[in-house]
Amino acid sequence: MNYIPRALEKIVLQVTNEYPVVLVTGSRQVGKTTMLQKLMEGTDRSYVSLDDLNERNLAKTDPEIFLQLHKAPVLIDEVQYAPELFSYIKLHVDKHHTPGDFWLTSSQVFKLMKGVQESLAGRVAVLSLTSLSQREIFREETAPFVVDLQSLSARSKARTKADTRGIFERIFKGSMPAIISGQYSNSQIFYSSYLSTYVERDVKELSDAINSLKFLHFITAVAARCGQMLNVADIARDADINQTQTKSWLGILETLGIIFYLHPYSNNMLKRLVKTPKLYFYDTGLVCYLTKWSNAETLESGAMNGAILENYVVSEIMKSYLNCGKEPYMYYFRNKDAKEIDIVLEHDGVLNPIEIKKSSNPSSELTKVFELLNKSSTPTSKGAVVCMKPKLSAIDQDNFIVPVWII
Repeated sequence: MNYIPRALEKIVLQVTNEYPVVLVTGSRQVGKTTMLQKLMEGTDRSYVSLDDLNERNLAKTDPEIFLQLHKAPVLIDEVQYAPELFSYIKLHVDKHHTPGDFWLTSSQVFKLMKGVQESLAGRVAVLSLTSLSQREIFREETAPFVVDLQSLSARSKARTKADTRGIFERIFKGSMPAIISGQYSNSQIFYSSYLSTYVERDVKELSDAINSLKFLHFITAVAARCGQMLNVADIARDADINQTQTKSWLGILETLGIIFYLHPYSNNMLKRLVKTPKLYFYDTGLVCYLTKWSNAETLESGAMNGAILENYVVSEIMKSYLNCGKEPYMYYFRNKDAKEIDIVLEHDGVLNPIEIKKSSNPSSELTKVFELLNKSSTPTSKGAVVCMKPKLSAIDQDNFIVPVWII
């Protein structure tokens, strides 16, 4: 299997020289361990995985001895299995103050992990690794997506172009390293095994009361609603479970880094806004598998093409920030009159409204909804329509037309 360089590598090396603990989070099979083991080649850093039940038991029952056996600098894989380690890592850090002593990985989202925030606050650099971005797949430079002409022009010169069919082929193939690298050629078998692994290991680790078949029905119902406002009642009905269970299982999917939410943008100046988040998957290949699309051609002409395209664009923009070690301030806008803006990017004191359309020739009508943000106390800057137009263009001086392949 060919190793695919990750954009996050340089950030890992940077924070290793500054923080005693570096924690890389992300869902299973996205390449956390592979990346860190590649970076530790030729160093004296040791490696231990808490997937090993003997090592896990020792870490949980006698974390002091565990750390004596596995001396820093060390990479501890899947550290979420032994939160008992965190307080002992803290003691080591406070005593030695050595940058880079601990590299940790976790298949749980940091904000939802138990114990680490309190124990390691101020001592840990937290980085998120997702499935591959298109920039990583095509070995292109990664930079946060911003809506300004200079940045967009630079991106257009450094990106691999694709027409509508090509974009949907990228969406259908997904972004898991094992598929992209050629380790596995059959994505259907890979995703089937991937889900079985989740149900049997990570999901049941968080909730041992889960029925595997019901959980599969549940995650399929969730995938069918990617790019939509979260409707717990509808998901519960389709999965034949109650709403309390649905909320709990959605929390598990978020904890495991499989889904994420865009929350509605609002401030004191904007009234009559909705409060429900929109739901997205990091990997569109998993969505296509769960919703049973057989190939990119049928997906392109199918009923879900708009929703999955939106999911793809949102996840790529999200990855462009995470892969640079930055927090993405991404939202969507929708008022009580159902007028909606797909993405609102907030940075440097301004808002950038973004619409996503499958059209290759978007009209100026699409940008009229951007005016709704003018009532915000935060000034609105340039807007964009992300679509299938082959070249970077503009609707007017304030709104750009951005091909999907540039994202």
